[in-house]
Amino acid sequence: MDIKGKTVIVTGAGSGIGAATADYLESQGMVAARWDIQGTDFECDVTSEASVKAALEQTIEKIGRPYLLVNCAGILIGKRMIGREEPADLAHFQKVVMVNLVGSYNVMRLVGFEMVENEPVRESGERGVMINTASIAAFDGQIGQAAYSASKGGVVSMTLPLARELGKFGVRVMAIAPGAVETPMMAGVKDEYREAIESAIPFPSRMAKPDEFAKLVAHIADNEYLNGETIRLDGSARLAAK
Repeated sequence: MDIKGKTVIVTGAGSGIGAATADYLESQGMVAARWDIQGTDFECDVTSEASVKAALEQTIEKIGRPYLLVNCAGILIGKRMIGREEPADLAHFQKVVMVNLVGSYNVMRLVGFEMVENEPVRESGERGVMINTASIAAFDGQIGQAAYSASKGGVVSMTLPLARELGKFGVRVMAIAPGAVETPMMAGVKDEYREAIESAIPFPSRMAKPDEFAKLVAHIADNEYLNGETIRLDGSARLAAK
């Protein structure tokens, strides 16, 4: 898909990889609709049907119909299932899954309903691309990451069936599973912890840069034969148990 002049919706665009992705895609000629629960032009709670509908309506009215969706909104809250004095609070698990998995699906179903009505942008009939953010924790989650791993595993698992469903409309569905990414959230990490993370990454032995995620998004949008797959972006890292 030629992304120049097209509208892209980026959720979680208030900071981190979401902000970097919106910035990069705009530098490549796209018009970004930045959705976030706070601090962007389009306020959106991805877990709320009404909120997503409102943000989508405003986006179409002010910017244009979406041809690319990048779901970056998500939360990471670690907690062991069996605590020293009591089991984990069920609300913790529900919240993480609600934001990361249900939130991604909620946005996809509403944006996708509009996307399938787009004018084709290729001879093949392609009308749009949806890209979700998974995580390598979906494949080798660590102790205390049950909720996060489950939510991101769900993102991975729904990629293929949704790609198969939407193929007849000319809409592709992909996911990216990043490892550690150099975001503002990592700025407060102690040096010894950062060094431990980076030393476990075979090559290059560093965290991913947000614009490397963004460049992969742009490549997926451009490469029509990428569909129904999750791409790991992790320097060949594999997470240890803890």
